[in-house]
Amino acid sequence: MLDELDRKILRALQTDGRITNQDLAARVGLSAAACHDRFRRLRERGFITGFVALLDPAKINRALMIFVEIQLDRTTGETFEQFAATVRRTPEILECHMVAGGFDYLIKARVQDMAAYRAFLGETLVNLPGVRETRTYAVLEEVKNTVALPV
Repeated sequence: MLDELDRKILRALQTDGRITNQDLAARVGLSAAACHDRFRRLRERGFITGFVALLDPAKINRALMIFVEIQLDRTTGETFEQFAATVRRTPEILECHMVAGGFDYLIKARVQDMAAYRAFLGETLVNLPGVRETRTYAVLEEVKNTVALPV
């Protein structure tokens, strides 16, 4: 399991994924060699799954975030597989989660503006395999948006 030093390393990396091993070691109170060994173990054990650059959505014409509830017309294994495969190939869809409750999937997507969303809805979302009904929620303000997990 994780000890406090591992947690410190993970917290620091979530804040700055480009930190040097030397700076990371100093921040968590380890030698550079010991820090590197812990970092390597955390990656090998799957605690660290990768590194990415986070982009400003507005600067790349993806300012509008939307959430969409999707209800399928049938809930069969084949429908789920076809739906998921199509979603994975749709670049506007950032996240898609199968959920329990009054609908089947919750999608998070980013588009340029409401006109772009209207086109995305009519050309893409309603044509996803098995879609019976959608409900859209446009985000007016992002109160909190983080990818950092509490460690």
